[in-house]
Amino acid sequence: MKSVRAYAPATVANVACGFDIFGFALDYPGDEVIARSVPGRGVSLKAVHGDHGRLPSDPGKNTASVAVSAMLRHLKHDGGVELEVHKNMPLASGLGSSAASAAAALVATNSLLGEPLSRRELVPFAMEAERVACGTAHADNVAPSLLGGFVLIRSYDPLDVVSIAVPGSLWCAILHPDIEVRTDDARRVIKKSISIPQAVANWGNVAGLTAGLLTSDFALIGRSLHDGIFEPDRALLVPGFDSIKQAALESGALGSSLSGSGPSIFALCETKEKASHVAESMLAACKKAGMRGETIVSSINLQGAVVRES
Repeated sequence: MKSVRAYAPATVANVACGFDIFGFALDYPGDEVIARSVPGRGVSLKAVHGDHGRLPSDPGKNTASVAVSAMLRHLKHDGGVELEVHKNMPLASGLGSSAASAAAALVATNSLLGEPLSRRELVPFAMEAERVACGTAHADNVAPSLLGGFVLIRSYDPLDVVSIAVPGSLWCAILHPDIEVRTDDARRVIKKSISIPQAVANWGNVAGLTAGLLTSDFALIGRSLHDGIFEPDRALLVPGFDSIKQAALESGALGSSLSGSGPSIFALCETKEKASHVAESMLAACKKAGMRGETIVSSINLQGAVVRES
């Protein structure tokens, strides 16, 4: 039986000012998916490991199988594919767990079928999995998980995904508190309308962050890592957010905000050493707020999802 194992990394989405349009890939953690050719037609889900029984076993509801089903329909593939998902990421963490499963499943299956599609062509199928996971087909997690690096979703209709170069020395510190925030819950608290001054401020920060990354202007990156629209409401779902963010900034981070919808909090830093120091300070603030947590220190993963075994 032919099989392929693929890995897809965690991601940071929104990146402060870039709600649903910015995201970047981390080196770890990530999910692995094994895709196998089997008799019959369509997609079956053999097992999901590491989720403690919390994720759907129904192929029509699991993000890995939903993404692959969409891909097979597009290709008009009449064979059978069996998936085995290995979850190595915390659920509802704000690190793109559902996206990583979908991305790994797509890359594994695409390799199994002889690479009929490019990585960019896989993005819409992963977006359909996100629609099942949280009700919205957003790409700011799935695109960087598939492609690696820092990604801008310039447009959703038509889909236009742009990779943005980042300074080689840029590192990220992540604090993941031991709580969960469901993406669909976090979307319910966001504003339904915003003022023109709020919109203008965020547009300026989006442009500033893009320019700062392209020119390695760390001061500009820091000035642009602000979200006055969505962060204030979503931060209420994360106890101790303000103190953890303040600890990151006082420890030398360029900027800090929620990772995706939270509860994880990211901080961009100029070097690995600064990121390690910032992560320690964020963890200390988390504990002071009465929570347990864990930290991740990662460079920007430029590779994205990869085949590990075939």
